[in-house]
Amino acid sequence: MSAHGCSRALAPRRFERGGCLVSANARAANSAVATTTRRLAATLRMPAAALAACVTLAAQAPPAFAHSTSEAYLTITAPAAGHTVEARLDIALADVDEAVGLDDDGNGEITWGELRARQAAVAAYAVPRVGLQADGRACEPRPPGALQVAEHGGRGFAVLALQFDCPDPPRTLALDYRLFADVNPTHRGLLKLQAAGAVQSAVLDPAAGAPLRLELARPGAWRNFVAYVGQGVWHIWIGLDHILFLVALLLPAVLWREGARWVPADTLRGVGWDVLKVVTGFTVAHSITLTLATLGWLVLPARPVESLIAASVALAAVNNVWPLVGGRRWLVAFGFGLVHGFGFAGALAELGLPQGALAVSLLGFNVGVELGQLAIVLVFLPLAFALRRTRLYRRAVLVGGSGLIALLALAWFAERAFGLEVGLAAFGG
Repeated sequence: MSAHGCSRALAPRRFERGGCLVSANARAANSAVATTTRRLAATLRMPAAALAACVTLAAQAPPAFAHSTSEAYLTITAPAAGHTVEARLDIALADVDEAVGLDDDGNGEITWGELRARQAAVAAYAVPRVGLQADGRACEPRPPGALQVAEHGGRGFAVLALQFDCPDPPRTLALDYRLFADVNPTHRGLLKLQAAGAVQSAVLDPAAGAPLRLELARPGAWRNFVAYVGQGVWHIWIGLDHILFLVALLLPAVLWREGARWVPADTLRGVGWDVLKVVTGFTVAHSITLTLATLGWLVLPARPVESLIAASVALAAVNNVWPLVGGRRWLVAFGFGLVHGFGFAGALAELGLPQGALAVSLLGFNVGVELGQLAIVLVFLPLAFALRRTRLYRRAVLVGGSGLIALLALAWFAERAFGLEVGLAAFGG
């Protein structure tokens, strides 16, 4: 078992990007999305086709805003003594296909035969874009070993085993990471550095412009805390599903429900109290399950967790249009926050936690998640409060925004639960 999940030698196995539509599941998922589209269109008093077009554009947003982001996983193991630094690079097959072309027959699927035929091209593209220096002197990469495959979050990854020969036993490393800088500016690498009996992590930006300096000495508690705060903030900001769940809960915060209609709240203080309860419920809940999962006391498979997260986003948004839960939205935030905590734990498991600073790192990640959420609230809430009395907010932002969130979340659910790719036809009448 590797740090990033099971990897295995290449075997005749198909990896699908989005997958083929499976008849029964596809019809059920597409029918549900189409039905919801028509009902929302009726509520918004706009043509279903126009609403479908909006959702399709949203679904085609840049990948940095979804949870199937362009990511690679780089694990570097520095030697206790010796000149050779070992590394493992896991690259999403979809990203490799974009860079070097794997899908030779153009059928939207990547087979093991197509991947095997392009092993040399994959290595030729990736290896020069991961440069390493030890104490200011370049380390020479060896030819990578046999290509392997692994899965992260249900997606296929190509795995390269790398070795770098350094002039002297390294005390510091400088990592020049430029993977996919030429094809996808939203790509990020997740670094896991194992050195001196400790684990460090960082987010790698191919467009950073300067190599990342890595101290191999065991980091102190404060340095670990700060590093994982940054990881928590970054994870919230790249996770559109977490963001949209929070936004769906915040949208009605500046309004009160009176019978069948929304009326604007009178004071920002009352709105702030309502938002505080919602955010606190979400925070407490996901902190509980994040801790339980990280400590290994309660671990759930990734696919059902990610599917439930998508469902939670859809239900929170639908509740704004057809109220199912009244004034106790903090209970919704708490209940679904338990599910989102398992999602955060999955991201944290990919990074790894230093066993000698487990509590500090976990606390730092939690604090980072909260800071990321707080930034969203501070940007959204004043604008929503200023617009709360307008028809634009009540009709377009609250109802229309909730409708688009619900439909996008249903598309995610179809993809995550059934392996479908919901296209324009799925939203049609």
